[in-house]
Amino acid sequence: MARKKRLAGEPITIKKYANRRLYNTETSSYVTLDHLAEMIKAGEELVVMDAKSGEDLTRSVLTQIIVEKENCDENMLPISFLQQLIRFYGDNMQTLVPAYLQSTMDILNKHKDQINLTFSDTGHGNMIPLFEEMVRQNMAFFEQSMHMFMQAGAESTNEPADAADDTDIAELQAQLKALQEKVDKIST
Repeated sequence: MARKKRLAGEPITIKKYANRRLYNTETSSYVTLDHLAEMIKAGEELVVMDAKSGEDLTRSVLTQIIVEKENCDENMLPISFLQQLIRFYGDNMQTLVPAYLQSTMDILNKHKDQINLTFSDTGHGNMIPLFEEMVRQNMAFFEQSMHMFMQAGAESTNEPADAADDTDIAELQAQLKALQEKVDKIST
């Protein structure tokens, strides 16, 4: 089939119709959620639009792909993680979670080849140094995010933090310190 030209870096547009069918505008063909998953695995960027209204449905379609994968034997998300994620909805930390998760995925992706190499060379290899580095990077990002979050909060209110906020900050700092100590113990 003839492919429509798109600009470099431009995502492929998928139209979703009322009958739930998905249409790839680049290949002029109907696709399934499995096709979309394979496209993403191959490195393609895509956007899913409602064919009638033009509403961006990308997030819900990607979530649907994940739900279908989780309902099969391809479980990747632990129940405890899903429960923790749900707990963040409506919480003050909700604004930090997307950036933190994105950073974590970026770090994991950055080390993906090294992880695969370690597993293929020695069966399971010594993953501790690699995971220590990943934890350090995550902790640094989290600390930076918390610092920015606290600065933004103080600037937006133009009021000094009250005692409850100071207690929350102290608790978070204690938790960060405890995590850092655990990482340090693992590395020695």
